[in-house]
Amino acid sequence: MGGAIVAAWFITGVAGGLGRSLAQAALARGDRVYGTVRSEDAQRRFDALDPTRAHSILLDLRDPDEIAVAVAAVESASGGLDVVVNNAGYGLTGAVEETSLAQARAMFEVNLFGAAAVMQAVLPFMRSRRAGTMLNITSMSGHAPWAGTAWYGASKFALECLGQTLADEVRHLGIRVMNVAPGGMRTQFSGRSLQKAETILPDYAPSAHRAEAILGAAHGHEGGDPDLAALAILATLDRDVLPRHLFLGEDAYRHLSEAMDAVRLDLESWAPIHRTGASESNDT
Repeated sequence: MGGAIVAAWFITGVAGGLGRSLAQAALARGDRVYGTVRSEDAQRRFDALDPTRAHSILLDLRDPDEIAVAVAAVESASGGLDVVVNNAGYGLTGAVEETSLAQARAMFEVNLFGAAAVMQAVLPFMRSRRAGTMLNITSMSGHAPWAGTAWYGASKFALECLGQTLADEVRHLGIRVMNVAPGGMRTQFSGRSLQKAETILPDYAPSAHRAEAILGAAHGHEGGDPDLAALAILATLDRDVLPRHLFLGEDAYRHLSEAMDAVRLDLESWAPIHRTGASESNDT
C-alpha cells in the first residue's frame, strides 16, 4: 500500500475500540476514512476527528441492502476504496445450552453476516480495479475456544474460514485478504459491548460461567493496546506480501500456540485411526 500513498478506507465500527484506533492511525498519516457508526452522537464525534478526511456513515450491519447502498455511495465519493476493514462486532458469554438460538443468531447477523455483506458489496468494485485489501478482525477465541465463549468464538471461527477462503479465491485478481486475530485489548469488548446468555444454569458455574468473571476482572487491564495494534496493522499492510493471519498480543500468541500444540497432539496420538479409520469404513 505504501505509507506515502493516500488511501481510502472503509471501516465498520469506528465509535470505539480497535476500529476507532485504526481510523485515527490512518487519518494521522493522511488517509481518508469512511467509518460506520450506529448513532448520530457517534457520527458527530467521528466527523470531528478530521472535518475533511473523516466521514461517518450511519449504518445497520444487519441490513445487506443498506450495506450495498452505503458501499456504492462510498465507492463513488472516494474514487475507489483501497482498504476495507470488517471490524464491527460484539461479544457474548454463556454456555452453549444457556444461550438462546435467537440471541446467537442476532450476534451472527453482525459478527458474521454483516461482514459477509460488506465483502459481497465491495468485491465487484475491487475486482473491476484488480486491486484492494480486505481485513477481517476476528479473535484468538476463534482459534483457541474456551468455556463460556462458544457462540462468540463460533462467529469468529466462521469469519476466519470466510476470510481464508476468500484470500484463495481473489489472490489472482490482485486483491489481498488478511485476518487479524487480537487477544485481549483495553476496549469496551468486556465492558458495555459484552452480552450475557439469557438463561443461567447452576451446573455451568465451574466452567462456562467463569468466562464472564475472567473478562470482567480483566476489563481495563488487558495487555493489548488498541492504538499499538492499529500501528502494527498499518505497518503490516505496507508490506508487499501479507500473512494470512496476523495474531496480535502476547496472550493471543500464547493461547494460539497452546491450541495448535493440542491439535498436533491429537493428530499424532490418534494417527492410526486418523489415517485408516475412514478408508476402512469405506471399504466395507
